[in-house]
Amino acid sequence: MPLRQLCLACAFAGAGAAPLAAQGTGDDDVTTFTLDNGMEVVVIEDHRAPVVVHMVWYRTGSADEPPGVSGVAHFLEHLLFKATDDMEAGEFSATVAANGGTDNAFTSYDYTAYFQRVAADRLPLMMEMEADRMNDLALTAEDIETERNVILEERNQRVENNAGALAGEQISAAQYLNHRYGQPVIGWQHEMQALQMDDVLDFYELYYSPNNAVLVVAGDVDPAEVRQLAEETYGAIPAEDQLPERFRSQEPPQRAERRVIFDDPRISQPYVRRGYLAPERDAGAQEEAAALTVLAQVLGGSSFTSVLSEKLVFEQPLALFAGAWYSGLSLDATTFGVSVAPLPGVPLAEAEAALDAALAEFLEEGVTEDQLERIRVQLRASEIYGRDDVEGRAREYGAALTSGLTVGDVQAWPDILEAVTAEDVMTAARRVFDRDNAVTAYVLPDRAALEAPPAMAPTLGQPAAPAGLAPPARVPGPTPAEAPDEAGAPAEVPVDAAGTMDTPATMDTPTTMEGDDPADPAPDSPADTTDTEGN
Repeated sequence: MPLRQLCLACAFAGAGAAPLAAQGTGDDDVTTFTLDNGMEVVVIEDHRAPVVVHMVWYRTGSADEPPGVSGVAHFLEHLLFKATDDMEAGEFSATVAANGGTDNAFTSYDYTAYFQRVAADRLPLMMEMEADRMNDLALTAEDIETERNVILEERNQRVENNAGALAGEQISAAQYLNHRYGQPVIGWQHEMQALQMDDVLDFYELYYSPNNAVLVVAGDVDPAEVRQLAEETYGAIPAEDQLPERFRSQEPPQRAERRVIFDDPRISQPYVRRGYLAPERDAGAQEEAAALTVLAQVLGGSSFTSVLSEKLVFEQPLALFAGAWYSGLSLDATTFGVSVAPLPGVPLAEAEAALDAALAEFLEEGVTEDQLERIRVQLRASEIYGRDDVEGRAREYGAALTSGLTVGDVQAWPDILEAVTAEDVMTAARRVFDRDNAVTAYVLPDRAALEAPPAMAPTLGQPAAPAGLAPPARVPGPTPAEAPDEAGAPAEVPVDAAGTMDTPATMDTPTTMEGDDPADPAPDSPADTTDTEGN
């Protein structure tokens, strides 16, 4: 019998939940509770339209994969659109569409999430189907073979045929020598080719359990009704008693600057990119991350008024673009990045030296109160507009709770940002801007364009490198079989290796990743995701 014909009344009785905790969340329209099996639930009320967003987030992503099976988290995400004991392959998404809704899924380093947007009266059906595939996935050998080919083709399209994406993988690998953030979310090609049924099922059985999941329901709903539905569906699934403690190998102290040169004829616009290892947002301790968030906005938040744009694009000028980015929403250490794309004829070494000079000048002069107030206004506006997006709010809570934060942390974040001072910003900048804690990359079409080995630019109190040093080790790109990228902003690594996104309206393939260029707020951050539409 197709699952959509099953009656919710047939669900197991007796599942319960901890008492509602709305009074402790800070927002009147947010209610939280926990089912007896450990599944956390967040309900966000928004009664402006009879629509609901239903999301299930698992506290597992590519950084939780065992060695040798990179890409298995994303592979499993694809396979969850196959058959279960009660649904045929493809029936899940077909049912959502037949009920006037949309669905999708995405994988990150720290989480994997599945969601549907439907009319509010279809929420029971969504919960029933999602609970079914949490517990009763039924894969065949044919599923493994066909979907492995799909993800390999996805990698071919999004990474192997994208020189900027290949560069981004090398930069991330240089940034994270020991942590799993150094591998792409989509996986390394040679390991993807070897993924087997046992790899997928082991990952599914270990991590896809209610006590490793967060349910977020946002829209025209009543918390008490959501609680009853959650108890009847997800509450009937037993907890995983072998769920391991979430532990990742951390980065050792970096004792020297790392450099990457990536050349590929498909690169249409050369650029310099540097990533500094930086602290993430931590539960109950978000102040430094807030200061870094403001710092990124001051340095690169505007193409017209940010520090780097003013210095490198307008005052000198020597760059088409200069920017900065930071995303602290990460379980472990993340990246604070800066980049510059020089004007034609400007060598990358000169662009890097100018970037370093601009940073050194900023550290000496500091941030002004006018700059800080402008950023505060922008952040306040962003927070206000964000509250108008029910799906965005659901994502905010889901991503935070699966990245080590709490509901209280999410709700305290705007006030913590508002309280950031100029001294906080400069203290964070001085701590992070350490060349011995960074990776600097030159991305260009032809290594021959480097007329001389790039000297280490004197910056932040550090001496220049001695003349005559050998150039950084080359990371060659493949010989392209197709035409170069279109001219414009530097092509960059796609979201499965960098960035955060996934709007279904932009999707035209079963699995969609959005590319990021240096203007992207967070390229190569551990918030990276890949997105899979129902298969």
